[in-house]
Amino acid sequence: MHTAFHPAPATPADRDGLLLVNLGTPEAPTPAAVRRYLAEFLHDHRVVDLTRWLWCPLLHGVILPLRAPRVAKAYAGIWTEAGSPLLAGTRRLGQAVADALPGVEVRVAMRYGQPAIGAVMREMAAVGVGRLLVLPLYPQYSASTSASVHDAVMRELLRWRRQPALHLVQDYHRDPAWVAAVADSVRAHWATHGRGDRLLMSFHGIPQRFVRGGDPYPVQCEASARAIAAALGLAEGEWWLTYQSRFGREPWLQPYTDQTLEQWGRERAGTLDVVCPGFAIDCLETLEEIAKENAHAYVEAGGTALRYVPCLNDGPAHVAALAALARRTLGLEG
Repeated sequence: MHTAFHPAPATPADRDGLLLVNLGTPEAPTPAAVRRYLAEFLHDHRVVDLTRWLWCPLLHGVILPLRAPRVAKAYAGIWTEAGSPLLAGTRRLGQAVADALPGVEVRVAMRYGQPAIGAVMREMAAVGVGRLLVLPLYPQYSASTSASVHDAVMRELLRWRRQPALHLVQDYHRDPAWVAAVADSVRAHWATHGRGDRLLMSFHGIPQRFVRGGDPYPVQCEASARAIAAALGLAEGEWWLTYQSRFGREPWLQPYTDQTLEQWGRERAGTLDVVCPGFAIDCLETLEEIAKENAHAYVEAGGTALRYVPCLNDGPAHVAALAALARRTLGLEG
């Protein structure tokens, strides 16, 4: 098969570049836009690895028609004047990191939706980026997230005649500056609102089958949680770890966040503080699923209150941690 290569830009390729990549978002909180976004997302074999002849008819004939309107309603509940919270927040983070890295071309892209990874990479090449660091905004590695970003980068580079010197960040789940930033965000929450009766760290789940296949994700989530708890001076029994956002009927990582919260509500566990250290930027899974849906379910079950601790977003400590990680990886320190 003949491959049509992208022509190499005439610009000298002598600049360092940093590409921050987040998951993605629909372009609008409408069923049509959400359906387009979910179709791209759920077509990724890293996300759903079922046989295509079985999965595609199910996806397009059953799942998308039923799921898109419900998800669109959830997006509408968190949409802002700036648009998608995930995209707007990622752009703010990208600008802040760019300000912290003078001389480095910093751009942001989405794995699914816009701005697309390939298009942004071509823009970076056009301005002379010859050494490219790709940093997926997932502190913990999973094949369904970080590896999928790497796949998209590699597919784009298949069509380049002049490729950059490439660096791929696998994870930063125990990076000391990142751990300290998360711990400080919890301390700031406690300083403002008082300390709750329990601290829950909720991470996005993946199917247990992925872990049996060798995915290191839960080991890294546990390592992150323990490092954050240690930074906060918490002992065993003073913090808990759960997994949220499961999809479908097969077993996912446990314990499940929603079931844990409902049980705690029935036990009258009091006031809970919930932080989501697997998410860099607040999004549907944090703003709607945790701060609204699960908070309501907890109180309905008998709990006092669920208080959500926001993601690091574009806070100074987060910016400093990512900028330092980029400098180390690109060899810019010293």
